[in-house]
This record gives sequence, structure tokens and C-alpha cells, in this order.
Amino acid sequence: MRSNTGSPILDVREVSKVYRRGALEVHALHDTSFAVEPGETLAIMGPSGSGKTTLLNILGGLDRPTRGEVIVAGERLSGLDADAATVFRRRHIGFIFQFFNLLPTITAVENVALPLLAERVAWRAAERRAAESLEAVGMDHRAGHRPGELSGGEQQRVAIARALIMRPGLLLADEPTGNLDSTTGDQILALLRHAVVADGLAIVMVTHSQSAARAADRILTVCDGRLSGSDGGPHGAERALVT
Repeated sequence: MRSNTGSPILDVREVSKVYRRGALEVHALHDTSFAVEPGETLAIMGPSGSGKTTLLNILGGLDRPTRGEVIVAGERLSGLDADAATVFRRRHIGFIFQFFNLLPTITAVENVALPLLAERVAWRAAERRAAESLEAVGMDHRAGHRPGELSGGEQQRVAIARALIMRPGLLLADEPTGNLDSTTGDQILALLRHAVVADGLAIVMVTHSQSAARAADRILTVCDGRLSGSDGGPHGAERALVT
């Protein structure tokens, strides 16, 4: 479910976020602008409380900016009501979390199938596509296991399969290797890179890991709600970063 407009899959325009605590204003983000192209991986780094999680929530339409616009696949998120935003996220944005966010009482294949079931796809068809998605991340042999029966790396692979099953144009990853050992983390990063190359999707990844960030094309650093940027590691490209 990709945008074919030739435009950036993600376009962030002068986004600011201000929280009010009584008479006090807390500026979580300041006039942030950047774009992400299909096939690009962007890493966002910064200390706790710097504003990176706020930014990720705004990019995914889970929170709204005080000012500015976020455009995903040509759609202005500010123009969507709550129900429309939920449907749009499900169809166009995949999410991966540090702690996996799998439902513990159902199997891996059932977890992966959930977005399809929400779209009213029949169970047999959803199960077949979920099994194919699990196979793509090397987890087809664990399809019938519940999350508690899987290792952390296996759970993250299932979470990636779920995030990709709707073929989103944009994947948002919040510390996707933060709960894994370095070897397993490297395997997860390789899977994500393969998805970028094979499917042309874009990834925005919040991470504390220098090695994870170096795998990205670009790195943005958040400090006190402001961004600065640099090229990433071996896949780095010469591009304008932040305005």
C-alpha cells in the first residue's frame, strides 16, 4: 500500500509540540522539518526526555503537533479524525516496539494476522498471508507458539512480520534492538534493511544504539526538542537533513 506520487513518504513541516502544565509551557519539539524518501532509513538519537519519543508519536499520528504538519503518503494527518487516523495508520504505517507488544494469549500467526482481521479479511486468507509473513522473517516454524514460548529475538521477528503484513510505506521503530543482545540485534537490523531494499519502504528508528544508528542512511540527534543531523554508516547518502 504505497504512495505512487513520487513525493517523500514522510514530510514533516515546521512541527512544534508544546505541553502546558498550569501556567508553564514545556516545548517538547521546536519547528522541526525533514523528509524521508522511500527506501531510506533514518535513525533518531538523543537522551531520555529529549523529545524523540514525542516526535515518533507525532509521526505515527498517535499525537498531534501544536503547530506544523506531518504528511504521510500524501495525506495530512491533521486532516484525519480519530477513526480515519486509525484506519490510515493500519494501512500505511507499521510499528515496531522495544517490548514487542504482542498479545500473550494468542499464537504468533494470530498476532501477525491481526491487522488483516481488522480489515475484515477472512481468517483463512489472513492466516495464509500471516504464515507467509512469518516465513519471510524466518519464523514459520514457530507460527503456532505463543509469545511466552519465544525468545526476545523471536518475538521481535514476529513483531516485524506483523508490522509488514499490510505492506506499509513507512515503518516506525521505537528501540527495536533495545531489549536484545548484540548478535540478535544485528540480525533484526539485517531483517529491517532487507525490507527496505526488497520493498522500498522507509524506516524511522528511535534508538540509543550507536551500531543501530550507523546502519541507517541518516542520523538525526534530538536535544531539548531540537534536531541536528549527519549521514549514517555504510548506507549513508549526501542529503539535506534538517531545516
